[in-house]
Amino acid sequence: MATEATTSRNAALDKLCINAIRFLSADAVQKAKSGHPGAPMGLAPAAYALWDRVLKHSPADPAWPNRDRFVLSAGHASMLLYSLLHLTGYEVSLDEIKRFRQWDSITPGHPEWRLTPGVEVTTGPLGQGFANGVGMAIAERILAGRYNRLGHEIVDHFTYAICSDGDLEEGISSEAASLAGALGLGKLIYIYDNNGISIDGDVSITFRENVGARFRAYGWHVLGPIDGLDIDSIAAALREGQVERARPTLINVRTVIGYGSPNKAGTGGAHGEPLGEAEMELTRKALGWEHEPFVMPREVIRHMREAVERGRTAQSDWEHHFEAYRGKFPEEAAAFELDLSGTLADGWEAALDAVHGEFDSAVATRAAGGKALNAVAGVAYTISGGSADLSVSNLSFMHGRPLFQSDSQDGPNIPFGVREHSMGAVANGMAVHGGVTPYTATFLIFSDYMRPAIRLAALSGYPTIFVFTHDSIGLGEDGPTHQPISQLMGLRLIPNLNVIRPADAHETVEAWRAALARRDGPTVIALTRQALPLADADATRGLAKGAYVIYESAPDPEIALIATGSEVFLAVAAGKLLAEEGVKVRVVSMPSWELFEAQPKSYRDSILPPPLRKRLAVEAGTPVGWERYVGLDGDVVGMDGFGASAPGAVVYEKFGFTTDNVAKRARALLRREE
Repeated sequence: MATEATTSRNAALDKLCINAIRFLSADAVQKAKSGHPGAPMGLAPAAYALWDRVLKHSPADPAWPNRDRFVLSAGHASMLLYSLLHLTGYEVSLDEIKRFRQWDSITPGHPEWRLTPGVEVTTGPLGQGFANGVGMAIAERILAGRYNRLGHEIVDHFTYAICSDGDLEEGISSEAASLAGALGLGKLIYIYDNNGISIDGDVSITFRENVGARFRAYGWHVLGPIDGLDIDSIAAALREGQVERARPTLINVRTVIGYGSPNKAGTGGAHGEPLGEAEMELTRKALGWEHEPFVMPREVIRHMREAVERGRTAQSDWEHHFEAYRGKFPEEAAAFELDLSGTLADGWEAALDAVHGEFDSAVATRAAGGKALNAVAGVAYTISGGSADLSVSNLSFMHGRPLFQSDSQDGPNIPFGVREHSMGAVANGMAVHGGVTPYTATFLIFSDYMRPAIRLAALSGYPTIFVFTHDSIGLGEDGPTHQPISQLMGLRLIPNLNVIRPADAHETVEAWRAALARRDGPTVIALTRQALPLADADATRGLAKGAYVIYESAPDPEIALIATGSEVFLAVAAGKLLAEEGVKVRVVSMPSWELFEAQPKSYRDSILPPPLRKRLAVEAGTPVGWERYVGLDGDVVGMDGFGASAPGAVVYEKFGFTTDNVAKRARALLRREE
C-alpha cells in the first residue's frame, strides 16, 4: 500500500494527524451504524494539507469576516469536516462526534449551516456546495471592490471546496463552473476528490469524460492529477491556486476511497456504510493505528490545535489593519460593518415609500417590482443579483450600476446566464457569505429548475430573495410550456419559505419591503406579465399581515371571495356584481399564506371569521391546497389543466376566469345547503 509522502520537518506527526482524521471519522460512522467512511479516509491527506498549511481561519471566532471559506460540497463526507473542526479547536466536542447522526446533535448526517460552528453552508445534495462556493467568491469580490483601498485591503480571502465525482456529474456543477470561469473568479480554489467510486461502484460506467479538459474549457486553471497521499504537492498546488488570480482553480487529486481498509478500499463498499467492527480492526493494523475508538494522541491534539493561535494571530492582525482603515476611511468602515450585520442602509424604507407615488394607472407587477428594486438599490448598496438571461423580461436590472464581469470590481448586477439551478445556489452562497443582499429573477415556470436551491435556502434560513415573473396563464401566447399551474402551490409547500403574490403595484412595493426586512429565511415574489389595476395604496400595507379585506359590501358578509395576485380584482368585480344583487360579500386579498399564518389567531379570525363558511377562492393555479381556507363548504375557481397559447385575456376567459363565472360559482355556493 502506498504511504503518505511528505518532506516536512515532522513526517511522522503529519502521518499521525492524517490517520487521526481517518479514524475519528470512521469510528463515528461505525458508532452511528450509518454514514460514509470512505471519502474521509481517502481525503484525509488533502484535507490536512489544506487545513494545516493553507486555510486562514479562526476556530475561536468562526464568524471572523476575513476568514477563508471552506465548503464540503461532498456533504456525505461530513465526518471529515466534523473531525477537522474538532481537532482544530472549534466548539465541536468529542461527545458531539460520538453523537454523529443522532437526535439533537450538532453533527448531523450532512453539514447544516448555523447548527455546527465552522460549517459555512448546508450541503448534501450533490453540486449545491459547488455552486454555493461560486456565490461566496462573488460576494468576496463585490465587497473587496467596494471597500478595499490601496494599502488597506480589508477584504482578502479565498473560497475553497472539496467536490466529488458525484458533484461533477450533477448538472448544477456544470452551470456553476461555466459561470465561475466566465466571471474570472480567481480566488476560488476547488479540490476534486477523484476516487472513481460511487455507491454503484466504478464511476466509469457513467462518467468517462476528461474532467481537466472540461474545466479548462470553462476557463479554469487546472492542476494535477496529484497523488492524494502527497500532502506537500497538494499544499503546493493550493498555493499555486492562490497566485492565479484571473481564473478559478481546480486541483485534481487522485485518492483511494476507504484508504487503509484491506478489503474495502477502492470499492463501493467503503462509500455509504460502516466498515464493520472486524474491518475496522484490520484497518487499524494496516495503518498502524494503536488507539481505541475516539482516542486521539496528545501530539495530534497539540499540533492540530495550533490552528487556534494561528487564527487568533491572523484575526488580530486583521483587526489592527481594520482599525487603521477606520482611521483613514471612517465612513467606509462604518458602511462595511453595517453591510456585514445584514442591516440595510438608512432610508431604504423611505425609498420604497416614494415608489408608491409613481403609479397612476394599471401596471404589470413585474414593472412595479423593477421600480421598487431600483429605488431601494439606490440606497441599499448591498443589494446584488440578477436574472437567468431574462432581465429585460423580469425587469430586474439595477440601472446605473455596473455589471459584474471578470474585469469589474464590485458590479452588483450579476449575469447568471441561462442557469436557473446554479443561479439559486450561487445566490445562497452569497447570502451565507454575508455583506450582500442577494436576489435572483426568472419566470415562475422555471422555479422547478431552481427548487433544490430554494428548498435548501428555506431549510437553512438563508435570506435569499427569489423573484419570479410571468406568474400565471395570464402570460398568454407563450402557452402551456411557460404557464405555471402547480408551481405557486408547490412553493407554498416548502416550510420557512415566504411566498408573496401581490395583486397590484402597491402590493408589489410592500412585497419587496417584507422580503428585504426578513433575515431568517428566503422569500419568493411572484409577479405578472400583464398590467393590473391599482388598489388603494394605504390599504395594501395590509400585505405585511398576509391578507386583508380589500372590499366589503356590507357588515356580516354571507360569503368571502379570497384571491391572490392578478385574480384579486377579478374577485372584487365579481363581489361588486353580487353586491348589486343584494349579497353581502367580502373580498380578501391574500398575497401570502405564510405571512397570514404568522399573525395572531385574533387577526386571522377577523379576516376570515370561522362562522363565515361560504368561501370561494380564486387563483389561476391548481385548486389543491385551498381547502385550508375554504374548507369543506367552500369552492375554488382554479386550473385543472396546463393552459393554452393565446392572448392572455382570451386564455383567462376560456378557462373561466371572468367576472360572470366567479359570480356564478359564488351563487352556486350560496345556494348549497350547509
